[in-house]
Amino acid sequence: MTTTKINPQPKTLHAVVIRFVGDSGDGMQLTGTQFSDTSAMFGNDIATFPNYPAEIRAPQGSLYGVSGFQVHIGSVEINTPGDEVDLLVAMNPAGLKTNLHAVKPGHTIIVDTDAFTKKNLDKAQYDTNPLQDGSLENYQVIEVAMTSLTKEALKDIEGLDNKSITRSKNMFALGMVYWMYNRSTDHTIDFFKKKFSTKPELIEANTKVLNTGYYFAETLELIPNSYGVAPAKMAPGTYRIIMGNTATAWGFLAASEKSGLDLFLGSYPITPASDILHELAKHQHFGVKTFQAEDEIAGITSAIGASFAGNLAITTTSGPGLALKGEALGLAMMIEMPIVVVNVQRGGPSTGLPTKTEQSDLLQALYGRNGESPIIVIAASTPANCFDFAYQASKLTLEHMTPVVLLTDGYIANGSAPWKIKSVKDMPEIKTNIIHEYQEGWHPYDRDEDTLARSWAIPGTPGLEHRVGGLEKDRVSGNVSYVPDNHEYMVKIRAEKIKRVQNSIPELKSEFIDEGELLVIGWGGTFGSLYSAIKSIREKGYTSIGLAHFNYINPLPKNTEEVLKRFKKIIVCELNNGQFAKVLKLNFNDFEILQFNKIQGLPFGNEELIQKFKQLLK
Repeated sequence: MTTTKINPQPKTLHAVVIRFVGDSGDGMQLTGTQFSDTSAMFGNDIATFPNYPAEIRAPQGSLYGVSGFQVHIGSVEINTPGDEVDLLVAMNPAGLKTNLHAVKPGHTIIVDTDAFTKKNLDKAQYDTNPLQDGSLENYQVIEVAMTSLTKEALKDIEGLDNKSITRSKNMFALGMVYWMYNRSTDHTIDFFKKKFSTKPELIEANTKVLNTGYYFAETLELIPNSYGVAPAKMAPGTYRIIMGNTATAWGFLAASEKSGLDLFLGSYPITPASDILHELAKHQHFGVKTFQAEDEIAGITSAIGASFAGNLAITTTSGPGLALKGEALGLAMMIEMPIVVVNVQRGGPSTGLPTKTEQSDLLQALYGRNGESPIIVIAASTPANCFDFAYQASKLTLEHMTPVVLLTDGYIANGSAPWKIKSVKDMPEIKTNIIHEYQEGWHPYDRDEDTLARSWAIPGTPGLEHRVGGLEKDRVSGNVSYVPDNHEYMVKIRAEKIKRVQNSIPELKSEFIDEGELLVIGWGGTFGSLYSAIKSIREKGYTSIGLAHFNYINPLPKNTEEVLKRFKKIIVCELNNGQFAKVLKLNFNDFEILQFNKIQGLPFGNEELIQKFKQLLK
């Protein structure tokens, strides 16, 4: 490659999308996380998208073993990790091949030339070397022998084996990207000092490689510009970057504190929900009890027992795990005990796509139990508001004495975004139905006149002894009853209890406009994609389009029909084959409900949504 020497001139950008890709062992998740954290510290708005291979350790250099991390930073509002990539950092041929399609023509690709061996090219199914055959001529390719330069930088540091040296090359790439976007290395160096506090040789090695990459980029004549992305304008407050699973865990911690109840999590590890268990296990000092069960059924039944004993009880899972929990979830509904089931959705059916995102568990959450088993179903929509909806799920289950399924998905659970830290004292009040002493005339299934929630009698309280179990209950005493009229009454009263939750949830609001030509409907984790696409298309003159995004699925907000009536066309966009569209058609059959579905293990892209909306707005 021949180049002309260019004097670098800093160039200001409003936003930039960067993707780091390589083998599972190349440290792409750590690299992306460090760049994200540093940008968040700088004040940028941010959204991330980690993309893991399903295999624990796929064959090195294989196409299906590529691990990626995408980050979108900006001085403007950022709602998605972005579609097209401004900078691709590819640590091997497989990473380049599987991600080249996402790079904008004319934009930058950084590659580790040491990885482009005949063996690795064959694994990536390249017939010729793309760095030499002209196939990348539409991009600005920066070829760097990262592995060799890393080894050279660390040759004088003692105590490192060849594997440790080679694994440090991701920090060389990170150093280059830090220089390109005017980021400081200080945050990452502090990270090294904390992570490797007992291994000073690793602190020295990673710091040296990071700085070597930074100064290499500064002196490299192939990079025409360094770029600046100014801090974003956000509401005043203290922020931190947070992953969706972490935010979910913290929401439960806040609810535990606010309600005055101990928090119990009974869970079986499953991708991509396990991080909630990991996070809550760190907080025993807050009175959290975590139990890693031997299977999914033990996880939920332990939580039911903890709820019976007076705890805020949680269990976590993903798609196939929710199927296994179905019978016990029906039990919790039958005995009317408060419990939250978090389902971090992934691609299905069966084992499906364990590390990819999807919204295909909605109907399972609504109907996946025998008999008439209505429960509350809600969905978070961003990494940050996983906190709010974990808190809200806790509030609803405790105040209405019925199970709640909280749906998130792999996209928002593993993604991260800035989160304004909240104080528990400012969170909404949580009232429980616990009774602390016997009162004359008390019965286990006495109900609140407004919510129909039954009272919560804790075992061991004198005078409040009562039965629970899966057999039908007498409407007053709670004893086993086979009386036909009683069964019908109890089925209907449990359904009415769920319907009355409408009085405790906010009404549905339409974004952008209140009435018009086209209403786009989404639910759960598609919010950022839909909001960004509608915002973009409105800026292009298509202004008769609005967004109604649902976080409350069962029951639906009481004004849903009123919102639907105000638009001529309605389209539901979801990452499944039309499950929420089916729910709306079932409840509101006077409306024509159009569908736009994607089932590829990936979130919606901005451009594909815009093209669909344009077709409907012609």
